[in-house]
Amino acid sequence: MIRFSIIIPAKNEASAIGPVIESAMKLPGCCEVIVVDDGSDDDTRLIAAEQGARVIRHPYSKGNGASIKTGARAATEDVLVFMDADGQHSPQDIPRIVECLSQGFDMVVGARQKGSQASVGRGIANRFYNRLASYMTGQKVQDLTSGFRAARREKFLEFINLLPNGFSYPTTSTMAFFRAGYSVGYVPINAAQRKGKSHIKPLQDGVRFLLIIFKVGTLYSPLKLFVPIAAVLFLTGVSYYGYTLSTMGRFTNMSALLLTTSLIIFMVGLVSEQITALMYSKSD
Repeated sequence: MIRFSIIIPAKNEASAIGPVIESAMKLPGCCEVIVVDDGSDDDTRLIAAEQGARVIRHPYSKGNGASIKTGARAATEDVLVFMDADGQHSPQDIPRIVECLSQGFDMVVGARQKGSQASVGRGIANRFYNRLASYMTGQKVQDLTSGFRAARREKFLEFINLLPNGFSYPTTSTMAFFRAGYSVGYVPINAAQRKGKSHIKPLQDGVRFLLIIFKVGTLYSPLKLFVPIAAVLFLTGVSYYGYTLSTMGRFTNMSALLLTTSLIIFMVGLVSEQITALMYSKSD
């Protein structure tokens, strides 16, 4: 039987966290449930302790990713399971996710199925991220942003300093595992509607999700993101030059701008590729 630690980041989840912990504690192989209270101002910490969880409290809110890092450092088992405290993730799915690790995977992600997204907009965004990540890695990525996952602790800790303190830790950890050549698997799950108020802010997090697109590229292979953009600008510049040469007999400033911009973007991608390689070399 695979033994594992369950890590649950929580902020103001008093309305939902009790049943989650109660169900998780009953699972075979579950050796501990670690709840990282990220500066809650309700009874999250007290309810978690009453259910038998090991509670670690942040004196102020540091972010979901920071809670994940705190829990991973404090865990005692070789397998870590990460899940939400709001009731979206069912503890009953954990045995299937953990069992998948024994098939040679280093990280297994609970891939949300159709109808599990909180809104149509987020569902569309996540499908776009999955396709982008699949293109970048050359592997089919079924759910890039799911926070329900299990990983081998030793390998997860290799990248802990790369993880952001905010909500995009799933994206970062997934791409880091792919970049390192580790195996990532998927288990289909159905996520329920969360209990309580969501911490997602549409405008602020819309910008954050947009930045995820660029993070996906820079975390794995920047050139695969920058080269197509540079190529489009270069071809546009050459085409426009051909047009102006044939119609006006001269080389215009717009053609120069497009060609110069394409060169700059390519060089930025090249430098980013070297920085990314150094970053992972340092992690190793």
